[in-house]
Amino acid sequence: MGSAQEREFLDFAAARAGHLYRSACLLTGGDTHRAEDLVQETLGRMFVTWRRIHQVGNPAGYAQTVLVRTFLSQQRRRSSTERPTGEFPDLPQSRQGDPLLRLTLLEALAGLRPKDRAVLVLRYWEDRSVAETATAMEVSENAVRTRCVRALDKLRSVLGGSLAEYAS
Repeated sequence: MGSAQEREFLDFAAARAGHLYRSACLLTGGDTHRAEDLVQETLGRMFVTWRRIHQVGNPAGYAQTVLVRTFLSQQRRRSSTERPTGEFPDLPQSRQGDPLLRLTLLEALAGLRPKDRAVLVLRYWEDRSVAETATAMEVSENAVRTRCVRALDKLRSVLGGSLAEYAS
């Protein structure tokens, strides 16, 4: 890869790493170490094929797709779903929002299956359409709708019918 393309990739990676990391944290249920590894692997895969990717026209969208597919691939390969600790690490304080609500949502997301988590992150965090989510996950649109409804039902059963009690 030429130095101009390397510079272009480094600029892209610097600009998108934060967003990819936040998505990865949601996908991993708040496991910041796995999220960092996931972002690193995603950017590594993109670097190898950057010459083709930046010609596509939407490298940011492609990066999100690679992130989700890498996450799902890792979940299939994991021999154990044990977590090294029962507590979530301290997350950086945001300018807005309630830390207790954030931890409650991350804990609830962590209780979902990986594909359910991926559907919710793509649909509601990334604000992707059903068709875009289906393409990213390599499933049908009906599968996305079904998985989304079931995942939201599971979240409601864990969190109660409303998040109002956590937001107050």
